[in-house]
Amino acid sequence: MPTPYGSRGGLAFGAEELRVLRRALALALHPSPATADDVQDCLRLAASLDEATRESARLRAFLVADLGRYRAALPGTAAGYLALLEEALGAGYRPQPDDLAALRALRGNPTAAALLQHCERVRLTALPGGLSSVGQGEEQERKEPEKKPEERPSTPHPAPNPSPEPAPGTPRPTRRPVPTPGEVFPRRKPATPPPDQHLAAG
Repeated sequence: MPTPYGSRGGLAFGAEELRVLRRALALALHPSPATADDVQDCLRLAASLDEATRESARLRAFLVADLGRYRAALPGTAAGYLALLEEALGAGYRPQPDDLAALRALRGNPTAAALLQHCERVRLTALPGGLSSVGQGEEQERKEPEKKPEERPSTPHPAPNPSPEPAPGTPRPTRRPVPTPGEVFPRRKPATPPPDQHLAAG
């Protein structure tokens, strides 16, 4: 039976299991009639793989449980906690807020400081968009030139309404001549003296 190897989901195969696996691959690449023994060996290997996968999941669950116990006993278990956290991260464990708080409390430890930076990076990449999307967005903004504000076309002033031209055949109105100064300011006639003055003089 394949056995789990490490906490990363690896499996260790024996010599007999490798022989069965090699035979199954050969049948897949070059289809040919398989013997009853080959079929039984492949079925047993598939069942063993399923069991080994379940065992690997149980081992990871135990690792996470141990990590929680060591974290709860901090700071006295700092060395064991940091070793377990590093192993769990290698197995695909995503750090929890409690892990970040514990690492911040142990920041004076160089190993804890390095794990804190790694855990914060893992937490950011797990968010929607991740760090890669943020970096691509900033790079795209640097590449794109700044857009100038669109210039609105100036509104043309309405032209004054031209005087309507007379229809063809319509007589043009006659213009009045400019009056002369004598017409504007006519010369006054001398006033006639009253008759009483003539009588007095005689």
